Amino acid sequence: MDRFTRIPISEQPADIRRSNFNEVCLGYTEEEAVKEAQRCLRCKNPQCRPGCPVNINIPEFVGFIADRKFREAAESLAVYTSLPAVCGRVCPQEIQCEATCILGKKGEPVAIGKLERFAADWAERNDIHVGECALKNGRKVAIIGSGPAGVSCAGEMAKKGYTVKIFEALHEPGGVLVYGIPEFRLPLDGVVRPELDNLRNLGVEIETNVIVGKTITIEQIFDEGYHAIFIGSGAGLPMFMNIPGENLNGVFSANEFLTRTNLMKAYDKSYATPIKVGKKTVVVGGGNVAMDAARTALRLGSDVTVVYRRTQDELPARVEEVHHAIDEGIKFEFLTNPVEVLGDENGWVRGIKCIKMELGEPDASGRRRPIAIEDSEFEIEADGVIMALGTSPNPLIASTTEGLETNKWKCLVADDDGKTTVEGVFAGGDAVTGAATVILAMGAGKNAAAAMDEYIRTKCAQRL
Repeated sequence: MDRFTRIPISEQPADIRRSNFNEVCLGYTEEEAVKEAQRCLRCKNPQCRPGCPVNINIPEFVGFIADRKFREAAESLAVYTSLPAVCGRVCPQEIQCEATCILGKKGEPVAIGKLERFAADWAERNDIHVGECALKNGRKVAIIGSGPAGVSCAGEMAKKGYTVKIFEALHEPGGVLVYGIPEFRLPLDGVVRPELDNLRNLGVEIETNVIVGKTITIEQIFDEGYHAIFIGSGAGLPMFMNIPGENLNGVFSANEFLTRTNLMKAYDKSYATPIKVGKKTVVVGGGNVAMDAARTALRLGSDVTVVYRRTQDELPARVEEVHHAIDEGIKFEFLTNPVEVLGDENGWVRGIKCIKMELGEPDASGRRRPIAIEDSEFEIEADGVIMALGTSPNPLIASTTEGLETNKWKCLVADDDGKTTVEGVFAGGDAVTGAATVILAMGAGKNAAAAMDEYIRTKCAQRL
């Protein structure tokens, strides 16, 4: 076995997958997973683990797979993460744990993410439920939002013996995992729902259709006897460019477009969810959400072009997602920035006017700042435009909770432990940072759970 070369993983061929919503990556077989895990050097001082936001014991679970102890691998993961099957699919391992794998210095790092997925999928296929709770301690905590941050916090608190209830605004739990990530990347029935069932097996109650700030307030939740509250409500408010023509028919935010297709099944003709997909669609943006929107529009029959103001090297999307998009036939216009959405006499999109860009000095993000090239405007024909420019938190909870501070980006103010400016209220994930990754939100939820536990135990001890 070549220790420096990763075991390839099977995928749907591009010419087939571009017309269906089935999962693209097919995962490792048992034999492939064992061979890949056996590449691990089992370092005495592993560099991979510090790169994991939820501190998974990577050498341990990979070692179990190498030894064909698949159940033990799943049990090891359950100690540290509530969403292994999810993170194995969508976590950017290439810039986290895999980036520091020692094998990557001379070859390819161990496929840690693909092995995490394998262990979680194996447990699900074999109907093995892992994760244990402590004895109930008689204390209650409330979680607002059932996305990655909320699920992570809820799972940790349940394992510590708390009675946990999640309040979810939508009719289906899962947050961004169900409304924001397409099923060809993250299947709902095969992955997300089973992971949420594992949470329920820990005793966590999930109540849907509850909009905190409207259906019930933070103050009212405390009045119901909860000892602490965690806000993991995410960032679902879409951003726009504020250029002429953005109000034309045929312009979507990526958030709405993906919610209609993912959560509300607009791609399935047996559902009545309306959606308008043009023959030619322009997606504006370069992140994972832009790739998801572009690849979804393609599957709905559109000819898709992604417009991005920097070069391919600066794309914030995962390299794997960009390669998949290119393989599927999506076109890219780099160093290009929209200046106007063009409409016809009936108020529908007919195209988008752009200007060419060049890269100047680095900006605050460390990437070279794009600068418009004078007199370089041109038009792209399109009858649909999807703006994938990021999202910000919904201000409803902050506006209905006295003393709950936000910053200039409307994100909740919280310290490294998730403590907000209201006693007993903690927060984490996109509601605090703005739109980020699933695994960073999970890490925030896990950190907040430790701080909540300490806060409650300290407060209860003071009352004795």
